Amino acid sequence: MGAAHKIKPLAELADILTRAREGRAKIVHCHGVFDLLHIGHIRYFKQAKRMGDLLVVTVTPDRHVDKGPHRPAFPEVLRAEAIASLDCVDYVSINEWPTAEETLRVLRPHVYVKGSEFKNVQSDMTGKIGREAEVVREIGAELAFTEDIVFSSSTLINRFLSNFPQEMEEYLAVLRKRSHLASILKVLDDMASLNVLVIGDAILDEYQYCEAMGKSSKDPILALRYQNEDRFAGGAAAVANHVAGFARRVTLVSVLGERESHEAFFRASLHPNVSPHFFYQPGAPTIVKRRFLDGYSLHKLFEVYVMDGAGLPREEDRRLRQWLATHLADYDLVIAADFGHGTISQDTVETLCEGSRFLAVNTQANAGNRHFHTISRYPRADFVCIAEHEIRLETRDLSGEIRTMMETIARKMDSDHFVVTRGSKGCVIRGEDGEYMEVPSLTGKIVDRVGAGDAFFALTAMAAAQGVSSEALALIGNVAGGLAVEIVGNQKPIDKQSVKKFITSLMK
Repeated sequence: MGAAHKIKPLAELADILTRAREGRAKIVHCHGVFDLLHIGHIRYFKQAKRMGDLLVVTVTPDRHVDKGPHRPAFPEVLRAEAIASLDCVDYVSINEWPTAEETLRVLRPHVYVKGSEFKNVQSDMTGKIGREAEVVREIGAELAFTEDIVFSSSTLINRFLSNFPQEMEEYLAVLRKRSHLASILKVLDDMASLNVLVIGDAILDEYQYCEAMGKSSKDPILALRYQNEDRFAGGAAAVANHVAGFARRVTLVSVLGERESHEAFFRASLHPNVSPHFFYQPGAPTIVKRRFLDGYSLHKLFEVYVMDGAGLPREEDRRLRQWLATHLADYDLVIAADFGHGTISQDTVETLCEGSRFLAVNTQANAGNRHFHTISRYPRADFVCIAEHEIRLETRDLSGEIRTMMETIARKMDSDHFVVTRGSKGCVIRGEDGEYMEVPSLTGKIVDRVGAGDAFFALTAMAAAQGVSSEALALIGNVAGGLAVEIVGNQKPIDKQSVKKFITSLMK
C-alpha cells in the first residue's frame, strides 16, 4: 500500500478497523506529535508492530501541539506522510482532539503502545498518560511499553532545525548552560504556596468583529458590517486569572460602576481560585474598551472607551483603603495592575506602599489616562514591570539608554527587580544584584498583542516574589508573553502546564 493510501480520516479508519476486528486481526495503536521522525520513533513503531497484526498511528494536529509557539516544526500533513512512508505502519490518521482519549474510544485497538519514557505515569506533568490509561482499561485494551533508546524531537529540533533568530539561539545556549530545567520548573511549582492580592482596574474588553464595506456614500468615513462579538474580563481581572492558575489563593480588589456594572459577567469570568472584592463608583459605568476589528485579519480599526475616570468618591476610597490596611499583611504578594482609570488613587498608592510585604507594580500609559500616568506615582516597589514607551514617558527621553533610565528609577524606588518590556525586542532586566540582562522575545505567531503584557507581568511578579534569578524570571515572563499573543484578547488565562511544556521544549 502506498504512503498516501495509508492516510485516512479518523471516521474512515474506524470503519476499516471494525472490519479488521471481525477478521480477527489484532490492532495496535500508537499516538503522538512525532514532530521530527527519528530513529527512536522508527524502532518504537517496529516494536509496536510486533505486538499485533495492524499498526495504526494517530498524529496530534497542529492546533493542539502544546510545545510552544515555535512548534510544530513540521505541519500535520507532512508528519503524517513521513510516518505513512514506513513499511511497519499500516494506517495513519490526524487526530481531532488534544489527546488520544477520545481517539481510543473511536478506534478501539487491542493494544495501546507508549515509549519507555512514559512508563512512570506519575512523572507525566500533564496527566495525559494517566487519563489515556484509564480509557485503555475502559475499552478492555492492553497498555504496553516499548523498551529501547529514547531520543527527543525537541532536542533535535532545537539543535539542528530551530527557526529561532540567531540572538535567541545564543540566549538559549547560555540559558541551558547556566540554568537547570528542574530548578526553573520548581519556581512554577513553588508559586502554589503564594497568597496573592491583585488590585487594579477591572475592564470589560469587547471585540466587535466587522467586515469593511467601503466609504460611506454621504460622509468621508469607513462603513463596516457587523459580524459577531466577544467579551473578555480584562485589566486587573485578566491579571488575577493568570495568577490563579499558579498561586494558592487570589483576591481581586477592583472597582465597578454602579450602573451598567457587568458584575455578573465578571464573577462568571473569574477563575474559581479568585475571590473578588468589588467597590462601586456611584453614577458611573464599569469600564468597557470596545474594539472594532476586521473579522478576517483581526486587525484593529479603532476603539471606544466607555468610562468615567474620576475614580471613587472620597468616602468610598477611604473604605477601600481601610480594607487594604486590614488585609494587606495576609498576602505574600500584592500586584498593582494599575491602568490609570481611577481604582488606585494616590492615597491608595501610599497604603499599598506602606502595608505590602512584597509589592509588584505595573503602570500602563494608554489613551484613557492621557499620558499623565507613570511609575513615579509609586514611591516604592519591590518589583516593577513597565513597557519601553512607559519608561520613556516617565523620563521624558525618546532616545536615551534604557539601562540608565532603569538604574535611576530602580534606585529611587528601592526596587530589587526591574523589567522593561520591549515588544518584539524582548525585555531588559535589572536583577537584585544590580546586573542587567537583555533577553530576546520568544514570540512566534502573533494573533493579538492585547493581554500579552498582563500575562508577562503576572508570572514575573510571582517569580520575583520568590527572589529567583534574572535568567529564570526572564524566561518565565517571555514564555507567558509568547503564549498570550497566540490568544485573542483575554479569551483564556495562561495555564501552568502550557508554560511548563514550552519551557521544557526550549531547555532540551
